[in-house]
Amino acid sequence: MRKVLIVSPRFPPINAPDLHRVRHSLPHFEDYGWEAETWRVDPDLVERERDPLLVETLPDDVEVRTVEALNPDWTRAVGLGNVALRSLPFYFWKGSKRLAQGDVDLVYFSTTAYHVAILGRYWKQRFNVPYMIDMQDPWHTDYYVGKPPEEQPPKFWFSYRLNKYLEPVALRGVDGIISVSQGYCDTLQDRYDNVTPEMCEVIPFGAADVDFEVMEDSGVTQPFVDADDDTIDIVYAGRGGHDMATAAEGIFSALARGREERPSLFGRVQMHFVGTSYAPAGEGEKTIEPIAERCGVGDAVMEHTDRIPYFQSLRLLRDADHLVVPGSEDPDYTASKLYPYILSRSPVLAVFNQNSSVVDILRETQAGTAVTFDGETASAHLAERVYEAWTPMLERLPYTPDTDWDAFAPYTAEAMTRRQVKVFDRVVSQQ
Repeated sequence: MRKVLIVSPRFPPINAPDLHRVRHSLPHFEDYGWEAETWRVDPDLVERERDPLLVETLPDDVEVRTVEALNPDWTRAVGLGNVALRSLPFYFWKGSKRLAQGDVDLVYFSTTAYHVAILGRYWKQRFNVPYMIDMQDPWHTDYYVGKPPEEQPPKFWFSYRLNKYLEPVALRGVDGIISVSQGYCDTLQDRYDNVTPEMCEVIPFGAADVDFEVMEDSGVTQPFVDADDDTIDIVYAGRGGHDMATAAEGIFSALARGREERPSLFGRVQMHFVGTSYAPAGEGEKTIEPIAERCGVGDAVMEHTDRIPYFQSLRLLRDADHLVVPGSEDPDYTASKLYPYILSRSPVLAVFNQNSSVVDILRETQAGTAVTFDGETASAHLAERVYEAWTPMLERLPYTPDTDWDAFAPYTAEAMTRRQVKVFDRVVSQQ
């Protein structure tokens, strides 16, 4: 059996979006001939919320090793909170000692804390071990260049220049890339001569019903919606951001029209946007509510920026009358959170760039309704199409979508793990 060393700094009990690919894959790796060894950062040194229930979804025999990191209580004084940079010297030291033993066949960086991936090139040169990178989001991107400062991520000036320097260090030696988006692969192929189409595989996150089973068994509750009141509670649980402005404006403009033309229906709508910021608790910037206020529906929209425990978010999805997913203006944005939305068995309305894979998945599985836009779509036109799609959904409530579960089978965690290990096998066989 081959061995893969997985670098995943944020790992259970930490609650972070970038750990779910590994978490969902661990129960299946051995079925396809791979033994996984996961290396995380000490949870006490990771500035993210915790969800202890995440640990219960891991295999009993999972091998997880822990590395240290510089204490954020110290490094914040000089403006450094990035977990990748704080843990980099410790991954370097302990990872080098581990790879020197000679029994690791592949190193797999599955994280959005991308800076640790520069170690892959060093380890490859020193120990002759190939490495792969899981591109869940863009690493170095020009998307925010030229945007107003208030629309740029925190510390954009520094992070943009650091990423521009470090991404080539990692990518110019990489042996394989798994990505959630073909657009990310295309960008890297254009940027680096060594990155070829044969090296890249688009594999979305997998869906795992076991998460909902754990949620139900644990008795988790959520404080945001009351299933017994007369309101129509519509929920979105996930990140916000200025890049979702087009979708959000289309949704809220449609709501404003509905409250005017169909007050008995749309007047009951209360929208809840939860966990919209990655900032520490209490420090997140609201990016959704201001758009609702501009559209005249601020009284019907609540934005809670703080992240909530993962299983509480699943409870929220299941308790909602209806789910909405606003998409990014970036056509490569895939919203891997879509699978829990489908597994919740709640009606889903997604407003996405027409080139996003979300649109195809919803249509293939018949699990929800997708309204699309492109860079030229006028907001008024988008609002009209959202209104036309949304109205019959609200009229039909309550109902369970007629999801085609056979069509959904290729998106399960087991199916996605099988696709990953095919890439592992190919990379190792080429060495």
